[in-house]
Amino acid sequence: MLVDGERVLGAYVAFYSQRRVDDRLENFCNLSAWCVLEAYRAHGLRLLRAMLAQDGYTFTDLSPSGNVVPLNARLNFQHLDTATALVPNWPWPRSGTRLRIVSDPATLESSLKGRDLEIYRDHAAAPAAHHLAVIADGECCYVMFRRDSRKRLRLFASILHVGNPALFERAARHVYSHLLTHHGVVATLAETRVVRSRPKYSILLPSPRPKMFRSNRVSSSQVDYLYSELTCVPW
Repeated sequence: MLVDGERVLGAYVAFYSQRRVDDRLENFCNLSAWCVLEAYRAHGLRLLRAMLAQDGYTFTDLSPSGNVVPLNARLNFQHLDTATALVPNWPWPRSGTRLRIVSDPATLESSLKGRDLEIYRDHAAAPAAHHLAVIADGECCYVMFRRDSRKRLRLFASILHVGNPALFERAARHVYSHLLTHHGVVATLAETRVVRSRPKYSILLPSPRPKMFRSNRVSSSQVDYLYSELTCVPW
């Protein structure tokens, strides 16, 4: 916080988590909302510098506004590869297949295993996170997504996590169909770094939204969107 006596003049919100990366624990600080009263904007940078002065953290900024992006770059943040495919959510029949898509909590609890179950339990009550599992041929793929807006239209889903990319690729058209019929979203935004391949019948966005990180211990491929504002803050 930026304070003057008992008065709060500004705040920088962050989400903290401890994550296992390879065989070690890493501390993450996800930078979120940064707000300072207009009359004190000249002091706002002190908040960011105080955040970054915390030792031993990997910092992520997963929704930087336009003027924050060059500032982050000057402070040694790197860009994540956010190449994003826009996929129309066409209705697709599942008759004749053994594939199931489930989303009720009880079935998710009984279907997910290991790390996916841990992630689901950690995010089950996260306000912006929605959950489903694809079950087919004895395999399970856990998918987490959020509702998103483009041009003030809240008609999109953004994929945040895919637990079994190979199964997801085989079942993707049914997942997109499920998002249309059960959640009313007309298109899906799928970052190739999350789903691991470009979806069929998709269009690559010319200017995907930037996401950034700063770390001397974690590589870009080890940064995901869990335990962050993307799972906790709807907008």
